Amino acid sequence: MKSRRLKRILWLLAALIAALLLWVGLDLLVPRRVDIRHFNAEEVARLDAAMWRSYYERQPRRLFFQLAELMRDQFHFPIFRSNRVALSAAHAAFIFKDGHNRADYEKALPDLTDYFQQIHDISTTSFDVEHAAELELEWWIVHRERDNHHSIKSRLTSWRNTATIAPPP
Repeated sequence: MKSRRLKRILWLLAALIAALLLWVGLDLLVPRRVDIRHFNAEEVARLDAAMWRSYYERQPRRLFFQLAELMRDQFHFPIFRSNRVALSAAHAAFIFKDGHNRADYEKALPDLTDYFQQIHDISTTSFDVEHAAELELEWWIVHRERDNHHSIKSRLTSWRNTATIAPPP
């Protein structure tokens, strides 16, 4: 009797694990396209402010969960993919935070590129991934070293706005 019950439990456990693996696989691997230009600007602003607090308070886990929420709720990413993209973004942010010069800051570029690649892969709107990642890093550097970059800050703002995704029609 016990071995029969144990077999049943093991089969149920195996079925649950298989279902979970199937869900994760479908989430991460099946192509999906969404229009990331449709979002609630107030909610994005709220999360943006919260993420800055997490960054400045050196709370990488909290930043990760906030980024994942942003990707899921505002930019329509599936749950596991939202966590993957959040991991890239949070990792880039804290690599940058620990940097002291351009060479240190540029160590965040691979994670930023991965972040923008994942957004590009799900978005119905195309954009240049490498250019977006490089501009984002420059934006971070200008803000970090704003005393040294007054003259280019307005130019960078203009370039960044043209390189990012346009608002929906």
